[in-house]
Amino acid sequence: MPKHGKRYTESAGLVDVERNYSPAEAVALAKSRANAKFDETVELHLRTNADPRHADQQLRGIAVLPHGSGRTVRVAVFAQAEGARAATEAGAEVVGDDDLIARVEGGFTEFDVAIATPDMMGKIGKLGRILGRKGLMPNPRTNSVVQPQDIGNAVAEAKKGRVELRMDRTAIIHSSIGKASFDEAHLVANLTSVIDTINRLKPSGVKGAFAKTAYLTTTMGPGVQLDLAETMSLQAE
Repeated sequence: MPKHGKRYTESAGLVDVERNYSPAEAVALAKSRANAKFDETVELHLRTNADPRHADQQLRGIAVLPHGSGRTVRVAVFAQAEGARAATEAGAEVVGDDDLIARVEGGFTEFDVAIATPDMMGKIGKLGRILGRKGLMPNPRTNSVVQPQDIGNAVAEAKKGRVELRMDRTAIIHSSIGKASFDEAHLVANLTSVIDTINRLKPSGVKGAFAKTAYLTTTMGPGVQLDLAETMSLQAE
């Protein structure tokens, strides 16, 4: 087992491992333990009672962070005509149809989110080997395949800050909720949005309680265990 550094050990010593913290308390404690030389990311790690081997127990979706993710998001949109105009007006960095497909085939992937209109999906299917490896392939399940009239909202949401929620092979959902420099209230609001989305996406195949444990941590900080009942009852307004 790797040894932790002095800074981590000192921070971990201030977290009561026998206690379950309320969301607001956990956010405040995690923020106070973020003392790296960079702006650490605040993360939620939610262990579920699901079995990811079964299709009806998997979870995947998108949560919008009302106060952003703390990073600049570059958006590429595969669209033409009305959709392309809406994407440009909404501030997408890269917009195109066949020309953009050709650029990506040539190795261009300098964007963080890709959005497409349904009529473009047949054309960009061949980009799966490029975009799929980077998690950039547009997908209806992640709200990144939208009708032309919805392109503006999709771009605005992507740039505002959204996180993809998906379960790993050990049935844990990992999600960032912002940066340690954010106000505590903003981090709690982002956490609320993530939890509310998870509750709405709860797989039908999971029986009984969906969540088993939940922790908040920062990039270099110790885990802070959340009060599960209070956390899972969070609801976005």
